Amino acid sequence: MNQVIIDGESLTLQDVARVAHQGYRISIDPLAIERMQRSRKSIEKIVAAGRRVYGVNTGFGKLSNVHISSDELQELQLNLVLSHACGTGDLVPAPIVRAALLLKANTLCKGYSGARPDIAQFLVKMLNRRVLPNIPAKGSVGASGDLAPLAHMTLVMLGLGEATLDGVVLSGEEALQIAQLEPIRLCAKEGLALLNGTQIMTAYAVEALLRAHNLVKLADIAGAITVESLLGTATAFDERIQIARGFPDQIQVARNMRSLMADSEITASHANCDKVQDPYSSRCIPQVH
Repeated sequence: MNQVIIDGESLTLQDVARVAHQGYRISIDPLAIERMQRSRKSIEKIVAAGRRVYGVNTGFGKLSNVHISSDELQELQLNLVLSHACGTGDLVPAPIVRAALLLKANTLCKGYSGARPDIAQFLVKMLNRRVLPNIPAKGSVGASGDLAPLAHMTLVMLGLGEATLDGVVLSGEEALQIAQLEPIRLCAKEGLALLNGTQIMTAYAVEALLRAHNLVKLADIAGAITVESLLGTATAFDERIQIARGFPDQIQVARNMRSLMADSEITASHANCDKVQDPYSSRCIPQVH
């Protein structure tokens, strides 16, 4: 089975691409579960001791000095999510949502957020069962956090908001019912753990980087086709010339060009022509790319 295992430490660009675009299933490494359990115990000790800690048993922002009693901590986390679910605009595309859910679960797996393992596991179950929260694209406050987008993500975990399941838009409650998932109840600190982060913008950044990697490959392929169609030579891509210039990426592009043009019947057909030099647009491909 195609699967990505997350542990908070080893996620790769290709892992994100596989989940976002190829539907790979996800599981959590048992060691990450243990880390999250230890982290959660720290939060529970704080609550039990009555210590005042921001985000655990206090208000937020200007209300950070307001102490919240233990019996109101669940309501505090719920209100935090509801108050920030104020995004607008077009919906975030499905591949970006899948990537964001994966990135959020992976971040929780580091064991620094104080959230129960259940939270990361719920995100994984939503992904594996194709429940994608409908997240408005506008509302992030940038590096301070994708607060509004992640609030809309969290709404669905609570059985609120809207989600898309197999292309059908449903209420969060209906989507979870079809996926056979019970809505979660947020405990102390967990709403903050879900809202704090930049997983939406990181998902967009990963998508942009993956597309850039593909464009680089396509550029080399198009370059090789161009050289061949212009009856050019691979002499300018000689390894010794590139090493003398000393730029690692230029050396790699030249290597790609030689590989793509290897055993070319077109190149062989004019091996003994009287051309002395190819145009800049051909022989400078390694430098440009």
